[in-house]
Amino acid sequence: MKKRLLALALLGAGTLTATTIAAQDAPQPPGIVDASRVQAGSYTIDPAHTQVGWRVSHFGFNDYLGIFGQVTGTMTMDPAAIEEAGFDITIPIASVAVSSDGLRDHLFRPGKDGAAPDFFGPDPEPAKFVSTSVRKTGDTTAVVSGMLTMNGKTGPVTMLVNLTGAGTNPFSKKETVGFEARAIIDRTEWDVNYGIGLVGTDVELDISVAFERD
Repeated sequence: MKKRLLALALLGAGTLTATTIAAQDAPQPPGIVDASRVQAGSYTIDPAHTQVGWRVSHFGFNDYLGIFGQVTGTMTMDPAAIEEAGFDITIPIASVAVSSDGLRDHLFRPGKDGAAPDFFGPDPEPAKFVSTSVRKTGDTTAVVSGMLTMNGKTGPVTMLVNLTGAGTNPFSKKETVGFEARAIIDRTEWDVNYGIGLVGTDVELDISVAFERD
């Protein structure tokens, strides 16, 4: 019995050592949450790895979810002067991805008999966000305020922003900075008025964006 216990202990120790070595040898992600790795300069959005998610309550039962892709835009950033950072971001409304064909058709359905559409109508113009102020709140956090133009209306939006990674992209070889941003907007301020009282008016935005240094 003692020999068996010893053998099991040795086997377990060997497995642990092998696992530790394997973990040490595994490739490490090039981007880490470290503000000191953010370089000053002009940046351009990586549209292949940037998404704007949204969710809104449906009849109080559950939430609709969707994602806008093909996002483009620019950022100017100097870590020594965060308050001077600037963002200019364009979001193609027509790029929205949802799980229901019926919902997508409704989002882009024209209004009846010349009336305004329920949501965006056919061929909607892209939405555009331009920052007006940036306030640093921590080593890797900030509050970004700006103006959102969507559906023919312009109004203020404030976002809570977190640094999610900085480093060199191993494929593009470009210095890359990633952020997550969250905001809540009242859709009626942009004339998206369908189903008030049944469909939520507060829309949660969850933004994941990667910027590549020019």
